[in-house]
Amino acid sequence: HIDYVVKYHRKAQRHRLLTVAARFKRKRRRSKMARLTAQNVETIPYGPLGIIAMPGCEAFADKVDKYLVEWRKTQALEHQGSIAFYGYQRETYKINISNPRFGSGEGKAVINETVRGYDLYIVTDCFNYSVTYNMYGMTVPKSPDDHYSDLKRVISAASSKAKRISVIMPMLYEGRQHKRSSRESLDCAMALQELVNLGVENIITFDAHDQRVQNAIPHKSFENVMPTYQMIKAIVNTISDLNVDKDHLMVISPDEGAMNRCIYFATQLGVNLGMFYKRRDYTRVVNGRNPIVEHQYLGDSVKGKDIIIVDDMISSGESMLEVAKKLKDLGASRIFVCTTFGLFANGLDVFDEAYKNGVFEKVFTTNGVYQTPELLKREWYQSVELSKYVAYFLDTLNHDLSVSSLLDCSGKIDALLRKKGLKSVSYTHLRAHE
Repeated sequence: HIDYVVKYHRKAQRHRLLTVAARFKRKRRRSKMARLTAQNVETIPYGPLGIIAMPGCEAFADKVDKYLVEWRKTQALEHQGSIAFYGYQRETYKINISNPRFGSGEGKAVINETVRGYDLYIVTDCFNYSVTYNMYGMTVPKSPDDHYSDLKRVISAASSKAKRISVIMPMLYEGRQHKRSSRESLDCAMALQELVNLGVENIITFDAHDQRVQNAIPHKSFENVMPTYQMIKAIVNTISDLNVDKDHLMVISPDEGAMNRCIYFATQLGVNLGMFYKRRDYTRVVNGRNPIVEHQYLGDSVKGKDIIIVDDMISSGESMLEVAKKLKDLGASRIFVCTTFGLFANGLDVFDEAYKNGVFEKVFTTNGVYQTPELLKREWYQSVELSKYVAYFLDTLNHDLSVSSLLDCSGKIDALLRKKGLKSVSYTHLRAHE
């Protein structure tokens, strides 16, 4: 009897240890991957997942769809027979739509398959001018207003049928018209209110020009995602001889508006921060703005250091290149430009000339907006991929799980820098890891 009791207690203790070990392994796997649903499905899906790619977003949506199809082949297999997981594993999650136009240019949206009860995610790029339509015999490129109108048409076509509608708009429509000065329209706020009034529950955007615009829709979900990890990963994978320390690297904000994102960027890299102040001529208005007279630098010496200029977007690029030239005049070494979106509204020639003259080393922007084939061929350009990050969000939101771990990438950035040997492992970190 005593032998049996001892044997039983040893077996129970071994079982407890194995249980704790398994729990620890699961926890480690989760910490490595922000997407909780990949390893352990804890909630049923909100509804069958559906992805609608607006015109111009097909390639981006294809990448997102490919990740989801691959992940869900082995995800939640034990629930395959459950009615709550109907349509969970599919060959594609894309929903077929069309946006025909009348000869006058008027449009409509048609959803070509059922979306009843679906958890719909509509992906749109309002800045893809490669999409065209015919009007009175002319070929017309779609403006941001055209894309936004088509988005509303699709939402209208899905209303009362889909269980939930979310919009993924990497670059926020009218994001630069986020505040009113005198007698101006408040376009971004009006657009957000229109979308939620049409039935949109979640709006996901990247690096909003001013995220306070979400105050226009206080009772709906608005996620402003910062692709800092994706940017830093692209930099350290592209620039092999980058030294990440205060003696060799600095982060520079091109203006006051970019300070918050630059503070976070510099903090994650553990380097110093500098900024430029835009001195404007408030007696004149050119193209709706007070023209910039001069960029004045504030901060530590940049002499001999590599510089990372961080901002939300490149429009024409003139202001960004002027900042880079100023830094070169101050003795900076290599200059890397990192912006979430690259519009290059005035073409690529000005950047070609600046690169030829050694003004900058590399430009990094995401594929959240349209990239021309000519841009992708440039030696000085590096595209930063967002599709996998967006797939994480779709998979997590479809299970109604928290996205907090996706929004905070501090741990992933730290692990990346240590893996690349760009950040030393302290004794405190080792103890915490143990």
